[in-house]
Amino acid sequence: MMTLLVHSWVVTSSHHILGQSRALRALGCALASGHVHHAWIFHGPAGVGKFRTAEEFARILLDPASTSINRERFQAPRDTPCARLIDAGTHPDFHVIRKELAGISESRELRDRKQMNIPLELLRERMLGGVTSSGRHHESGVFRTASLGHGKVFIIDEAELLDADGQNAMLKTLEEPPAGTTIVLVTQQEDRLLPTIRSRCQRVAFGPLGAQEMAQWWQTDGPTLPDDDKSFIDSFAEGSPGMATRAVQHGIAAWNAELSPLFDALESGRYPPGLSDRMAEIADEFAKAIVDADDSASKEAANRLGVRLLAQLLGLRVRGALAAAAASNDTAALERWVGASEILAEFEQHVRSAVNLKHAFANLVAQWVSQLAPKQSATGAGRGR
Repeated sequence: MMTLLVHSWVVTSSHHILGQSRALRALGCALASGHVHHAWIFHGPAGVGKFRTAEEFARILLDPASTSINRERFQAPRDTPCARLIDAGTHPDFHVIRKELAGISESRELRDRKQMNIPLELLRERMLGGVTSSGRHHESGVFRTASLGHGKVFIIDEAELLDADGQNAMLKTLEEPPAGTTIVLVTQQEDRLLPTIRSRCQRVAFGPLGAQEMAQWWQTDGPTLPDDDKSFIDSFAEGSPGMATRAVQHGIAAWNAELSPLFDALESGRYPPGLSDRMAEIADEFAKAIVDADDSASKEAANRLGVRLLAQLLGLRVRGALAAAAASNDTAALERWVGASEILAEFEQHVRSAVNLKHAFANLVAQWVSQLAPKQSATGAGRGR
């Protein structure tokens, strides 16, 4: 289980990274060269191994037992004093920063705030140093001498959640980095990072896993499921083991079973009564479950996650319909479904801001009905007059 403390981060059980050969090759070459850039952005879809790779990167950089083979193969040594410290979550020079750290901040205001982002206050406490709202001056973790003398690594997970003040405050550190300090920003939305941040970092792209790699994941690490559920979850996850795990945990297959008849009606261009209300209810129930399990969780953020999962369900239908239309060379259907895909993308962009979920889903359903309804030909329309 993972804790949320910077110095008590319990790492994942397996160091094996599936896929991502291009990313690992680039990092291995950088390590082998002996000239490792001080700032990195690992970007790509959720759940494909970005954080695990950042953790392995940190292990190699911090462990004096790392050999040239470890660096070239991008595989850190195990069962060393450094590795054991990282495994135990007690390595003093390995720092992981996440929004959840706000829940244990010395600032009561920060503790009581729902965790929507990674605020500047948290960065000052954990990384950058400076005076916080409590009046306390924090030493800069970035410029502090490494406790074990082999450098320091800071990983900022979900870096897209850094607020504007926090990103601007990081610029000086990225411009004038202290020797031996490596910063890795892990993000699935690189476009939310300032251009000035992106320009100062080496960028490493991560992509979805292929079918063979996903099959390997299901065999070695994936949950045991009935074949039908496994097939559905595999399609839903789109090459993301992390997304597959989340889908199983939150019962996405049950959502799909309940909503499929209504989705079928929607795809035929008929208005399905109750669909928009039920989707809003599912997102709300999902968010309440998350907040009930974690008092510090933001209901609004959990609602947005539920909405994204529901949108992904619709996206799965879109992909299937587009593939079928392309296979049958049905240009009219292709045109309708491309339009539906654009409507869904606009919906996902819209719900990033605070909106009434019922209204948002009602608007989405109405637009899809209009887009997907079979178009009456001019000849047919003339005969009806």
